[in-house]
Parts: sequence; C-alpha cells; structure tokens
Amino acid sequence: MNRSFFTHVAAAASALALLSPPAQAETNFGQVAMHVAYMLQNHHYSKQDFDDKVSGTMLHNYLNMLDFKHIFFTQKDVTEFKDKYETTLDDHVLMRNINPALEVYEIYKERVKERVEFLKKALEENKFTFDSKRNIEIKRDKAPWPKDKAEQDKLWLDIIEDNLLAERLVDEARVRDEKKKAEKAAKAKKDGTAEAKPQPAAPGSPDVAASTTKPEVQNPDTPKVPGMPAESTLPKVEPAPSDATKVPEAPKVADNKDAKKKEKDEKDMTPKERVLKDYERLLESIEENDSKDVVNFFLSSLATAYDPHTEYMSTDESDNFKIHMSHKLVGIGALLGQKDDGAEIQGIVVGGPADKQGELKLNDRIIAVAQGEEEFVDVKYLKLQKIVDMIRGEKGTTVRLKIVPADDPSANRVIAIVRDEVPLKEKLANAELLVTPPDMGKPLKVGWINLSNFYADMENGTVSTSTDVERLLRRLMKEKIEGLVLDLRDNGGGSLDEAIKLTGLFVPSGPVVQAKDWRGSISWRDCENEKPVYDGPMIVLTNKASASASEILAAALQDYRRALIVGDQSTFGKGTVQTILPVERYMPFFSEKKGAGELKVTIQKFYRIAGGSTQLKGVEPDVKLPSIRDVLDIGEASAENPLPYDTIPPRKYPLFRKEAFPADEINARVKSRLASNPEFQYVVDESKRLKDKIDRNTVTLNLAEREKERLDNETRRDAQENDREKRAKETADRIKDNGFKIYHLTLDNVDKADLVPHSAFTKEMNSGMRTAAAKDGEDGGGDGSKFPYGIEPVKLETINILRDLIDLDHKPTTAAKSEPKQ
Repeated sequence: MNRSFFTHVAAAASALALLSPPAQAETNFGQVAMHVAYMLQNHHYSKQDFDDKVSGTMLHNYLNMLDFKHIFFTQKDVTEFKDKYETTLDDHVLMRNINPALEVYEIYKERVKERVEFLKKALEENKFTFDSKRNIEIKRDKAPWPKDKAEQDKLWLDIIEDNLLAERLVDEARVRDEKKKAEKAAKAKKDGTAEAKPQPAAPGSPDVAASTTKPEVQNPDTPKVPGMPAESTLPKVEPAPSDATKVPEAPKVADNKDAKKKEKDEKDMTPKERVLKDYERLLESIEENDSKDVVNFFLSSLATAYDPHTEYMSTDESDNFKIHMSHKLVGIGALLGQKDDGAEIQGIVVGGPADKQGELKLNDRIIAVAQGEEEFVDVKYLKLQKIVDMIRGEKGTTVRLKIVPADDPSANRVIAIVRDEVPLKEKLANAELLVTPPDMGKPLKVGWINLSNFYADMENGTVSTSTDVERLLRRLMKEKIEGLVLDLRDNGGGSLDEAIKLTGLFVPSGPVVQAKDWRGSISWRDCENEKPVYDGPMIVLTNKASASASEILAAALQDYRRALIVGDQSTFGKGTVQTILPVERYMPFFSEKKGAGELKVTIQKFYRIAGGSTQLKGVEPDVKLPSIRDVLDIGEASAENPLPYDTIPPRKYPLFRKEAFPADEINARVKSRLASNPEFQYVVDESKRLKDKIDRNTVTLNLAEREKERLDNETRRDAQENDREKRAKETADRIKDNGFKIYHLTLDNVDKADLVPHSAFTKEMNSGMRTAAAKDGEDGGGDGSKFPYGIEPVKLETINILRDLIDLDHKPTTAAKSEPKQ
C-alpha cells in the first residue's frame, strides 16, 4: 500500500461534493466495487492479484475510456492523475472508496466544458479559410495528450477547422445527391419507368434504443464509452452506439408545437451551427451521467484490466444481454429511436402487445410514460435507455404512453398497453433454398443457413439455436439440397452449449472443443448425436467478425474435415470462456444489493480438438476471399491486454473423410475466377487505398485537396456502379427469366407445405416487425439485387466454390493436409 494513500483518500473525499450519488441511492457502489475486485482476483483465469500493476492498467483504461481521442485532458492532468492514483486505485477500491472515479470524471466534465467554451469563442472570432497545408491526425488514441493549454488550443483550432470542413463537404454532397436524384427521376419519367423503393431493414430490436450510428464491423464485445467522437476525419463528437452512452437532452421548449418551430432541421443549419450543436450534445450527455453511470465506467475499466472480454455489467446491461441471448423480452413490442423531444416509434412487432392493442402507430412520438394509474413522467429530455426501462416491465402489467401522433403533431393522445412477452425474430436463424440458373452449368440446389449468433434461453430453455437450425436443415434436406452453406459472417458468438449441439448436426458423436482453466486442468466437451443429421457437401462461411462460439464450430468442422471453411484471412480470434457471476451473490446478506450488476469474467481458454487455440489467431479458412476487413484494426490481436496464444495436446477423434479437401485445386479455380471478377478487384484496390490511409493516419485541412480527393473517390465509385449496372443488365438480358430460383425459410414458415419465393418474401416476414418506409436515398437493400444474378459477390463465389467441391470431391487429392494425431 502506498504510504501516501490516506492523504489521497482525504483529498478525494471532496469529490462527493462534486458528483454525489442520488439522494435516495439504494446501492453502496463502494461496496460493489470492492466485491468486484475480489471476484476478479479469485475467479479470473490469470489469478492476477488486484495490485499496483492492475491499478495502473485500470487508470489507463479509465482515462482512455473517457478521453480516447486524447483531446480533453492535458498531459498535466494525466500526470497528476498518475501521481495520485496509478498505484493506489487498488487500495481505494478495496476500502470501498470510489471517490477517485468521481473526482476524475468531474475533472473530465470540466475539461469538456472548457473545450466547448473555447469552440464557441473560436467559431465567433476565428476565420477558417481551409487553404492551409496543415494535416491533422485521424486516429489519436495512441497520440500523446497535449502537454498544456497552449498546445491544446492549437490542436483544437485544427479540430474545429476539420469539423467545419467535413460539414461543408456534407452540404456539397447533399446538393449533388439531390441533383442526381432529380436527373434520375426526370430520366425515369421520360422513359416511362419508375424506380421501386427498397424495403428498409428493421433498424434494431423492440423496446430498445435504435442506434443512429452503426460501425461497419463491430467487435463482439463492444466497449462502453461515455461519449464517442464520430470518425469523419477527427472528432466531431457524438454519442456512441453503446448502452453506456448518455443520450443528450434537447433544448427545453414550451410545448410540442413550439418544438417544431424552434428546432431547426440539421440540413437547414450552417456548418458552424451543426458543429456547435454536436459538442453541446456531448456535454449534455456527459452532465446527465450520475454516479451509477460513472461507477459503471470505472468498474468496466477494472474488468478490462484483466482481459478484453471480462466485463462489469450494470443491471440495464445485464438485462439487455439476456434479451440478446434469448431473443425475447417483456414489453410492448415497439422499436424506439431517439428524438430531440421524445422517443419515436420506428417499428412495431407484428403480433406483439402494441400491434394487438392497435392504437400505437409508426412515427408516433412518446413524450410521457406512466405505470398503471400512476402520474405521467415527462420523458422528452431523457436518454433513450431510461425511456426503454420505463416501458419494459412485468408481464401482465399496464403501461400508459402519452404520444404525439405522427398524423397530427398538434395533438396529444394517451394509449394504455398491457405488457407481454415479445419474441425478437429478426436475428433468429433463417435459411434460403437457391437453385442455380442453367447459365452457370447444371442446376445446383443449395441450402443456405444464416446464423447471426448462438442464442439460447439460459433460464427457461425455451429458445435454442441448434433446435431452430435443425428444423431449417431438415426442411432443406426434404427439398433434396445437393450442398449446404452455413453463413457465420458477423456472428459474434453466444452460447457454448448451442455451438456444441450445432456441431453435432454435422458430425457423429465425439469431441468438439477443449478448455484449460487456471490450474492447467484440461477438459473437453462432446457432441452427443449418434450420427449427423446432414452428411452432404458443406461450406462454413466466415469473416473477421465471426467470433467465439462461431470459431469453435468452424474449427471443429475444419479439424474433422467435415466442412470447407471459406472467408477472410482469419476469424476474430476470441478463444476465451466467460461465465456470468451476479455481484449480489458475493455481498453480505444484510447489504442493499439492488443495482449491484453482474461480472462477466474469463475463466478458461478454448482449444481446438487438434490442440491449437483460436485465441489471437482465429480460424484460418481453407479458401480465402479478398475482404476490406483484412486491413481494418479489428480482432483479438488489436485489443489491449489479450491473453496469449498457446497449444495443448490433441484429442483423439475420427476424421469425417480420409482424404483432405482438394483445397489446392479449389483455390486455383477461385484464383482464376477472381482475376476476371471486377467486384473482387474493387475490394483489393479499395483495401490498398484504405491501408495507405490507415498507415498515413492524417488528413489535410485544405478544402481544395479534400475536394479533389472526394471527387476522385466519387468518380471511381460512380464508374464501379456504372460497370456493375452494365454487367447486371447484360446478365439479366442473357438469362432472361432463367435466373436464380430463391425460396426463403423462416421459423414461421418452415413447416408449411409451400415454399415462399423471393418475389413474395418481405422484410416483415423475416424480422417480424413493421417499419416505416425508407426515405429517399436510403439503401434498404443489402440483398445483392444490384449485382449480376441479383446475388452479392461473396455469396455468388461461395456457391461457385460449393460446386467446385462437389465436382472434385470424388477425386483423390495429393494436397492433403498433415494428419492430426489420432
């Protein structure tokens, strides 16, 4: 223990006056913090003591969580934090003292206020000409903090200029887009044709916040951040898509009619007004956080000091995790989106409580919520998660909503809805039956199963991934498929038990995965099916975002020689096992435990049955396809403090086939096709450009140079789109009505006699949710309709690879991999 520890405790006590817990706080978060620390010491795989080393890592994590762009704190602030807390946070936490977390957060809040004031002054007094030769760093998480206020001011002038420049380019792009739309509409009118608007995909899950910004590739363990800058070029600071993000309040207005008048549409605002509004929203979101939120950030920083996937979960986060795993919740069955003056209804679950009640409509805005006959609570300026929490509740109870109807913004209406269980269908397993066209050779019947995560109802056992997939699989087999693709792209994992059961659908009983605990004790898990449900040709399709349970399944099927793995250079590389421990279970029986949360803690490492690990390295496919993700900074290897890769002895297991897959011959065919496929050449070229940009990590503040870069990019992409459209038309003209025959299977229609053709299938059938129509310019597709054959390139090439596998499968290969030990 640091000898000056008690001095620090006394100094930190003043933080209570700065950011005190709510007057009626029921949970002693100091005690929660202490028990979380002891739980980590005793249960984490590393058995690492909570000592000065972990204290330093925790402080590092906390500062970077708050200011991960290194633009609000100065080096002087950071040095003072380190002098006080780098080797003493462990002492504070073990003495139930969370004041350091509150103190640091209060200083962070003050620094953000200072920067917002600086921004206001700079926007008024400075003239930004956008004609300099200066550059600014894009990614600053590894950059040093500014050494003092003078250096920080200089940095912020560049940040502001970059933000203004980005907004100016947005305005110019909007004008160009509107001009293109007008020209396209005029051409369509002249030709006597009309463009069909795409159907929008459901933007999120019912009774939860619909994120306004989505990362293209999301880490399976999304970090908590109290305020996240957008990645335009540098920090235009906006709330992050995270449960921990604090949704800002809107400016207070007198009533709903005034709100419409006073709130300016963002596209009508000047670049200066938009930049200022973004930072004011950030400050509002930071000020809205209470001590419970701050402790959540603080304990998350402690948990991730042990490894990237150990996580402290608040009660809200724990509830959302259970919903994610079980794909159901108790609520009204509505998708909410944040608006400045309330929560907007962006989707309604078909057959859910709100749908059955019938009064709530899409685009209605919730402005107040009441429990039963209690008084209404105004929610116009609450963060979205709090509104969601108020609407959820116990089954059979009533919630009343005061809404502003979308069809009459001048009125208010009260709607009473009885809560019930709501199934979330959008992320459940689904499948397609694809019949290839004669143009591609002999027609091939392909079964395609889409699986976005390994879900399970861990409490009641009423939801099961493996059960759902088996239903889909048996129907595909009934349709006499000749090959199967299991699509695990972007599947971040989930239930280990379900991954093991799912493996058993494709191999006979035997080992699936091994695990090692902190003692070095090795265990393994078997699938128990006597024989596989499906034993035909099979591909597992993965990408860099396939993680955890996805990697277990893919690795097992690869080791058994059961399936050919196709995808990015590797999967995510998460080879660790977590268990969830309720913190309240470890607290004294007389303690107030409400709000104590849960700890998701790493207790084991995964290993393949062949002895290797998926940790860090992931699963390398047998056939690699070009991917933009291969140059992105994602995956376990890019995380801080990951556990190392190692190996253990292999298990004995029977190979599904004696000969290795003809991988060399298949790869030769793939290489030949890709060389003549413009879509994959686009990916290769774009990957090189992106890699150069990432390595350079700077962007110019010169408008002319940025405009030239934008025009070059737009010209290149327009050429790609025109070429794609031309190739799609040529293909359509050639095959006429003899294209792919596609049928969609969901858990609702899998047992029906007739298959649902693609032409009759709607997004609502797949998601179980009714959503608003897409706005002009929104891409609701993502279904590959703009590509030749109406199939996106990776999917089309995977079907080609499956055909290669079937064609070559009867031939012996000399390209056999080394035999695993038996």
